[in-house]
Amino acid sequence: MSEQKRTKAQEATQAIERIYITMRHLFNRGFYKPMGVSGKSLRESLLELQPEIYGTMGEEKVELSGLVYVLDRLPHGIEECPVINLTGDEGYDLSNLKSIIPPKRRRNCYRIDKDQMNVEITRGRSDIYDILTHLTFLFIESHKIANRVVIDDKGGLTKEWLKFESIINQEEISNEELEVAMFHVANILGRTFEEVLDVNKALHTEELPHRFLRVIYWLGKLAIDEVLEINKRVILFSPVLRERTGHHMHGERWANRIKKELENQGIIDRPIHIISANMHSVMNYLFSKQILSKQKEKLNKREFFERLSQPENSKDRKLISDLATKQGMTYLADQSGTNIDVQIFDLSKVDFSDSYLSEVIDDTNAVIIVMDYAFGEQAFETMDELLKPYKKGINGPVKLNVDSVSIMGKAGILKGGKGDIMIPHAHVFEGTTDNYPFVNEITLADFEDEDIEATEGHMITVLGTSLQNKEMLSYFKKSTWKVIGLEMEGAHYQKAIQAASKIRNSICSEVKVRYAYYASDNPLETGSTLASGGLGLTGVKPTYLITEKFLKQIVRQAI
Repeated sequence: MSEQKRTKAQEATQAIERIYITMRHLFNRGFYKPMGVSGKSLRESLLELQPEIYGTMGEEKVELSGLVYVLDRLPHGIEECPVINLTGDEGYDLSNLKSIIPPKRRRNCYRIDKDQMNVEITRGRSDIYDILTHLTFLFIESHKIANRVVIDDKGGLTKEWLKFESIINQEEISNEELEVAMFHVANILGRTFEEVLDVNKALHTEELPHRFLRVIYWLGKLAIDEVLEINKRVILFSPVLRERTGHHMHGERWANRIKKELENQGIIDRPIHIISANMHSVMNYLFSKQILSKQKEKLNKREFFERLSQPENSKDRKLISDLATKQGMTYLADQSGTNIDVQIFDLSKVDFSDSYLSEVIDDTNAVIIVMDYAFGEQAFETMDELLKPYKKGINGPVKLNVDSVSIMGKAGILKGGKGDIMIPHAHVFEGTTDNYPFVNEITLADFEDEDIEATEGHMITVLGTSLQNKEMLSYFKKSTWKVIGLEMEGAHYQKAIQAASKIRNSICSEVKVRYAYYASDNPLETGSTLASGGLGLTGVKPTYLITEKFLKQIVRQAI
């Protein structure tokens, strides 16, 4: 009997399982050399998987779009460090070291010296998996550079590399020298001069005008040292991180501060509605009409929301924030290490007469808690802690009167494009047999009269967006799983909500849940992955439409 061949989707699933098993093993071990024997399994599995977000990482040429995506999520200067130490919250903020925060990931990172970068991990295992995957990609690409410039085992290097090195190490680089360096880099990377110019522009900043060239130089230099066995890069996991991961320490501090604030304001017994979203959409929707009505420009609702989303309009955003504060909003900047800020809205203090909700509400004493986006498994930690009773003195714990939990998120869509809306009826947890069906208060009918594409089905909660490939996603889309999109938090949120409402009886068993996602990318379409760039103004419309549907249901429920 002939052996049945595995499908590409099955191979991809097994590769992901191997990656996570390997990362857990390395984490428990405490250290490893990513380009040595200990990192071999991780490298091979990632190359076998060929995630869409990393583009052409399996080819000889250096992958540039994936490189830009990864560098936006890693601290500046990490490419220069042969030692990377992943730590817990260990008090580095009390030192004189300046925190380095990556543009697209909220992590505190500290350059200890010229050789070592410490990366603070406070958001659980998902954060560890995320950074290890990105670093593995980065190291694989760095060795492509080394393999193209090292010409013998005695340490001989190509003339192109030597000329490039001499230019990049100058204190000042003229425009003519910069162009020469670009020519050499294009050949070293196996890319066109035009492609190199585009990436150089994407990574250019006022402080680091030649960042791209310096990144390529340091990636190549450290990889050359490894190839010539001069020095090996190493990743460390601090004892504190290994000891604390999985124990909800940050989530507990975060949740207790929120409950303490509710108690201090005397609103802890009120009906509570929790929303997981960004820090602007709920506030802007509740209060922007009061500001807009006083302005000379005749903008409609959507135009004003688009204006508020643009960086240069900070004055308008401050007017709304100040008004919100006067009318019952409390802003809690995170102090727990979760990197999740919170807004508390006491709706009894809001003037609804001049708002977009004036037709559906006159008065309510409900409270809305808006929490910023969690990251992966952190969604369970934070929601689980928030829904627990509040330990309040001699009278015993106080159960929160949670009437609803609403989750708005960005997700990859499998049938559609950027800006489309997805309405799920269940979350399927990748890599397990766990699935979480629920009754979603948001339905497709809510968007029938809106000028936007919306679809319904099931969502897959993935272990990491950077580990998805076309074969596996196509399987989930076309099979009876009927998956419409992928994200990282849904199953974790629902697991916490179900535990609190159905098992632990911490909150009402009839708590209403709302899930709605807008598409940030389509990983099945070339050029539409997360590495292709952000949403820009495309994301404004679905963000505020979802916010509107949430708030209208909440205030009707609160009457």
